[in-house]
Amino acid sequence: MDSASPASPKEETAQELANGLVELLSLERSSDDRFVGQAQPGGVGRVFGGQVIAQALQAAQATIADGKQAHSLHAYFLRGGEEGPPIDYATERDFDGRSFSNRRVVASQGGTPILNLTASFQRPEEGLSHQAAPMPDVPGPEDLPSDDEVRAKTLEAFGEKMSDAQRALMTRPRPIEMRSSGRQHWLNPEPREPHSFSWFRLVAPLPDDPAIHRAVIAYASDYTLLGTAVLPHGLSWMRGELISASLDHAIWFHAHARADEWLLYETDSPWSGSGRGYNRGRIFTRDGVLVASVAQEGMIREARRKKGSD
Repeated sequence: MDSASPASPKEETAQELANGLVELLSLERSSDDRFVGQAQPGGVGRVFGGQVIAQALQAAQATIADGKQAHSLHAYFLRGGEEGPPIDYATERDFDGRSFSNRRVVASQGGTPILNLTASFQRPEEGLSHQAAPMPDVPGPEDLPSDDEVRAKTLEAFGEKMSDAQRALMTRPRPIEMRSSGRQHWLNPEPREPHSFSWFRLVAPLPDDPAIHRAVIAYASDYTLLGTAVLPHGLSWMRGELISASLDHAIWFHAHARADEWLLYETDSPWSGSGRGYNRGRIFTRDGVLVASVAQEGMIREARRKKGSD
């Protein structure tokens, strides 16, 4: 479409969703190193972990100068955040060197910490370069069903058994479009290999600021990851069979990537046990460049069925 042509209503809605995510990840500065993050409009229940990670990264990025860029972050979830109340982000400037800087962020609600995050920043430089990880050979996003199609299928299969909150979550428009290759665990009870592939992108263009692209990628990196650990067990949150929570989350940013262009998210789970599941992720551009690596451990427990339930 020509840039001078009027946008269709659907495109306008997509841009509003993208703008809404940018606004969600744009913090209000309350003092030099303290920030306030707003709540997700219409959010229900617990705050999405990717939101808290991305907002904490934004707090850290806001205190960095000299052109340094985030190359890694490590976060621990302490408690589940509650949708509605604002989240406070207190940042400590632990180190500022010539090439690297380090920031520590504590996210709190009502004075109670819910997440600790440490991020490292580096001034861009040339160096030894290799990429041993080849991009997986999977169908492109154009050959996969859209988010809307998958959610409609899910509602058709499980809508009557869902709570009002689950149905609201399934029908809420999302700023991140996901297209997954292979069967999804919430639709298929058959156990399968703990390996999955999903394409994702923001539904409309972002500003060119690399910091907001890193924040959106951090936000999206919490999608699909923990679910990989339950694929061998044939269990689903949608069917009320699981109780879970993220415990920690780490990202290494290898290269700049645009979050409003298709990125392939490959995830696998080498191990689960003791009520925990360990998951890894690799994020590639369409032309095969590895731009980020992810790791996460989460609590996963089989839900106890109530007596008399089917």
